[in-house]
Amino acid sequence: HIGLDDSTDSLTIGKGSTLGTTTSMAIDANGAITKPLQPAFLAQNASQQSNIGTGAVTIVFGTEIFDQNADFASNTFTAPVTGRYQLSLVLNFKDIDQDIAGMDVAIHTSNRGFYQSFDPDIFDQDAPFFCISMSILADMDASDTAFCAVNRNNSGAGQTDIGTNSTFSGFLAC
Repeated sequence: HIGLDDSTDSLTIGKGSTLGTTTSMAIDANGAITKPLQPAFLAQNASQQSNIGTGAVTIVFGTEIFDQNADFASNTFTAPVTGRYQLSLVLNFKDIDQDIAGMDVAIHTSNRGFYQSFDPDIFDQDAPFFCISMSILADMDASDTAFCAVNRNNSGAGQTDIGTNSTFSGFLAC
């Protein structure tokens, strides 16, 4: 359907033949465009992920703040359609051992991995907290997946935690 919804003063495009059911896109009186079925998600860790071991460790995001198209589950986003997706990660580390020779933070997609590295050796002592963020525009085909991981090399103590309020988010950009 395509029609003018007088109750909301918006031009509405949607599925089905009846105005007001399953809106795919709406343009309001101010020209703002909303797409309620557009894939978008924001997930947060439900609790601290303690004592990150060596090697690649998947980051656990147990709380969905929103999942607009039901494409996020079990720490993984699955692209519903082929396109370019804006993916963002914010990690709040706690108790980083300065003797770790290096850490990689990654957003892994089916097509490739995107990495940001840092060396805790830059600290003059164990760091009580450290935040790292990254954002990428990834090409994904329908059914491709994306998840986040931390890779700590095998030096230093395994005391580093991923603190609460770490987030993983994404949306279909184009």
